[in-house]
Amino acid sequence: MLVVDDSDSVRRMITSTLRMAGYDTVEASDGQAALSQVRASMPAAVITDQNMPNLDGLGFIRAFRKMPGSAGVPVIFLSTENADTLKQKAREAGALGWMTKPFDDRKLLGVVQKVLGR
Repeated sequence: MLVVDDSDSVRRMITSTLRMAGYDTVEASDGQAALSQVRASMPAAVITDQNMPNLDGLGFIRAFRKMPGSAGVPVIFLSTENADTLKQKAREAGALGWMTKPFDDRKLLGVVQKVLGR
């Protein structure tokens, strides 16, 4: 599972939660670094923040969805914003799940399990 967030602490918290639940994770600090990661190895799922330097979450999702093999990979979109227009843009870009920061471990795992169909 690919975790994309420019905040080291948020990325570590998500990664730690996922690893304790048995998921393998890789990390990227922004959308541009995430695109490099997926070119090397397509993840089973992606969790991406919106507000990041170099390439934001929407830009990453749009570029990711153009890549071969990305069609079946669920993307969970993270944001501190809760605006319906941003949610709609995320869906249109190809996100399947949405989480508003801050969130707790149970909520994170619940959304991950839902998009993975577990």
